[in-house]
Amino acid sequence: MPFSSLPRLVAEALAERGYDAPTPVQAEVIAAEANDRDLIVSAQTGSGKTVAYGLAIAETLLKGAEKLPPPREPLALIIAPTRELALQVERELQWLYAKLGARVASCVGGMNVRMEQRALSHGCHIVVGTPGRLRDHLERGTLQTGSLRAVILDEADEMLDLGFREDLEEILDLTPPERRTLLFSATMPKPIELMAKRYQRDALRITTTSRQSQHTDIDYRAMAVAPADIEHAVVNVLRFHEASGALVFCATRENVRRLSATLTERGFSAVTLSGELSQNERNHALQALRDRRARVCVATDVAARGIDLPGLELVIHAELPIDPETLQHRSGRTGRAGKKGTCVLIAPYPRRRHAERLLRAANVQIRWDPVPSPDDIHARDQERLLESLTIGEVSEEDLVVARKLLETRSAEEIAAAFVRAQRQSLPAPEELFDAGPAMRPDRQAGSDRQSPQDSGPRPGFEDTVWFRMDIGRDGNADARWLLPLLCRRGHITKRDIGAIRIFPGETRFEVPRAVAAQFAEAVKRSAGEEDGVTIEPAGDAPPPAAAGLRRKGPPRDGAPRSGPRDGAPRADSPRGAPKRYAPKPYNKGRRP
Repeated sequence: MPFSSLPRLVAEALAERGYDAPTPVQAEVIAAEANDRDLIVSAQTGSGKTVAYGLAIAETLLKGAEKLPPPREPLALIIAPTRELALQVERELQWLYAKLGARVASCVGGMNVRMEQRALSHGCHIVVGTPGRLRDHLERGTLQTGSLRAVILDEADEMLDLGFREDLEEILDLTPPERRTLLFSATMPKPIELMAKRYQRDALRITTTSRQSQHTDIDYRAMAVAPADIEHAVVNVLRFHEASGALVFCATRENVRRLSATLTERGFSAVTLSGELSQNERNHALQALRDRRARVCVATDVAARGIDLPGLELVIHAELPIDPETLQHRSGRTGRAGKKGTCVLIAPYPRRRHAERLLRAANVQIRWDPVPSPDDIHARDQERLLESLTIGEVSEEDLVVARKLLETRSAEEIAAAFVRAQRQSLPAPEELFDAGPAMRPDRQAGSDRQSPQDSGPRPGFEDTVWFRMDIGRDGNADARWLLPLLCRRGHITKRDIGAIRIFPGETRFEVPRAVAAQFAEAVKRSAGEEDGVTIEPAGDAPPPAAAGLRRKGPPRDGAPRSGPRDGAPRADSPRGAPKRYAPKPYNKGRRP
C-alpha cells in the first residue's frame, strides 16, 4: 500500500479522495529519513505540496495517538503569502484531517477579524494564515504559539519578495525552539538560505524538480499577432479549445476589466480576479469557477500562485509575464497533480523576440502556431458536436416530441436546426487582421539549437513585392530609422524586409509575396500616424537602375553624394551602411 507508513485514518482519507499513489514530493516527505526532521523542499507548482506537508506533520501532531486531542492552543502553524493560498490550504487540510477530529482555523487579511478571534478562543489544532494577519493576532494576544509542534512556510520565496521578512522573523522568534520547521520554496535565493540556517536544525533538503522536467504535463503554444488583435486572439483561443475552465492573465487591473468586459460581451461566462477586489468578491469569483457557473477567469498575477481550480485545462498569457518565474507560476495553474493542461502565450509582433528570450530563460519547449481561424474553430465545433451525440437512455416523453417533429419536418431539417441552435449558443469567433507568420522549426523558443541562418537574412525573398515610401535621400531618409517605421506600421519584423533602396525623392523596399497583402492592409490601417510617411505598392518589378545612383562622378548640382548607392547593403545586415554614406542630421519635420 503506497501510504502504509501514514496514520491509518489519514490513509483512509486519501483513499476516499482517490489518491492511489503519492506524487514525488509526497513520497519524499513521508520517507523514513524525513521522519521528525526539519525540511527544505523545492518542488514545482501543482505537484501536491499542500497535501505533502499535511502528510509530513501528521505523525508530529498525533504523537502516536489515533486521533488528535481536544482543541486548545494550536499544534501547527502554516504561513502562506496570499489569502487565496491560505484558504486553499485550509480546505485541503480539513478533508485530510477530518477523521482525526482536527479543527482548522484561518487568519487572513480581508476577513472578519472578530470571527477569527472567536475561532482561536474556542481552540483549534491548526492555524493557516498570511504573515500580516498572524502578526496582528500575536500582538493582540489572541494567537498563542507555546504549544506549536510544527511551523510550515509555504511559498517562502514569494513571501520574501512581497516584503514579509520582518513579519516572518517576528512570528518564528515567538515559536518554541523544539518545533519542526518545514520550508517550501520554488527557488532558493540567498535570503531563503539565511532564514533556513537561522530557524532550522539539520534540515533535510528535498528537490523533486529540475529545469529539464518542469511542467511536463503542460502543452505550451505561442502565437504571434498584431498588437490590435490580441483580444481577438484570446477569443479565438478560448473558442478553439472550449476548455471546462480557463485562466487568462493580464498585466494590470485596467486590462483585466477591459478584457473581461470584452469576453462577457462576446458571450463568455467570465469572472475577474485582481488586487482591487475584496476578499468576499474573490471568493465569489473562485466559487463561480468551481461550480462551473463561470468558465473563464481574467486575472492579474494575484492568481499566479496558490490557486488550485479543479478542471482548469487552459491558461492564456494575454500579456507577457515579467520574468521566467512568473511565467512558470502562471502556467502552473493547469497541468496539476498529473492532469494535462494547455498554456498559450500570445505575443505581439514587436515583442516576439522578447517572448523567445523569456521562454528560453524558463527552459520551456514551445511550438509557435497561428491563431485559430473561424474555419478552424467551426471544424472543431463540428468534431465536438459529433462526439457529444452519444445516445443513452431516452425517456418516453422525449420520444413523443421526436415523433411529432418527424411528422412535420424531415430528419435532415431537424438535425440542421439542432446544429444551428448549438452554434448560436456559442460565442462567434473573430476574424483576425493577421493570424501571424509561422516560426521556422529551427527557431522554436526554448530550443538550444541555433540556426546557421540566425547571423544573416533568412531565405524566402525569391518571390517578392516592391513598395515605395514618399521620402528619400532629399528628406534625409536612412535605413536605421526607416526599418523600425516599416516594422511598426506594417506589423512585421525586420526579417520580413528585403532590400531597401533610397533615391532622391522616394525609397523602395521589398517584402516576400507571402506577407505582402497583410503588410499592405496593416499599412492602410496605420495611415493616420504622425510620421507623415505614405507607403504604397510599387509593383512587382524592382526599381529601374536608371533611377538609382550608379552614375560615375558627382550629381549634376555638384553636391557630394550623401545616400547609399543602388544595391547598397541590406538594412538588417550586421555591417550596416558604409561610413562614407553616413546620414545627414535628421530632418525633424519628417522623422518618425
